[in-house]
Amino acid sequence: MTMKLYMVPAAPNPTKVMLYVAERAASGDALPIETVLVNTLKGEQRSPEHLARNPFGTLPVLELDDGSYLVESLGIIMYLEERFSAGALLPDGLEDRARARELERIVEQRVALPMSRYVHATNSPLGLPQDPKAAAEIEASLPAAMNYLESLLADGRTNLLGDNVSLADCTLQSGCQFARFGKASLLGGYPLLEAWDQRYRERPAAQKVLKF
Repeated sequence: MTMKLYMVPAAPNPTKVMLYVAERAASGDALPIETVLVNTLKGEQRSPEHLARNPFGTLPVLELDDGSYLVESLGIIMYLEERFSAGALLPDGLEDRARARELERIVEQRVALPMSRYVHATNSPLGLPQDPKAAAEIEASLPAAMNYLESLLADGRTNLLGDNVSLADCTLQSGCQFARFGKASLLGGYPLLEAWDQRYRERPAAQKVLKF
């Protein structure tokens, strides 16, 4: 039975999951998932129909075969990793898997989420008021993580974890796309991350998913 992924383009969390699904498909391991657009500009995420899927009114949501739902992006990805493990993106080996999960969390918590907050503080697509103080604080918080990612790429690797695409790449690019959508430039001064961004956006999976 085909599962359904309720999503909206450009938003970071849905984009992260869509990139993951597209990466699996590009590697020859297409997952049985149908995407369903929820138009947030029309407020469809607050409709009774969607709130029945997810009481928090957020996206993405994965509808499973039995009609139940998963409502958090990383939970969705880990479910798909374990259910369809033959083509999983996580590497083999306990330590390698731990480091891959750790890097994804570093990217999410220290880069992608701050990028999202920065957009909402400067040019919010939801119409939130500008908050220069918050934007400045976010800018000041980013260099530690950005320099860490820059140092990983210094050995010439193609992607954040090595030559193979990782969950961290999907998460980082989801944040970068939202920054582009919000006309925010946050990779300047980090040439290796800028080069990674350009490379990743040329991947078939990225070409299929990214809109900005």
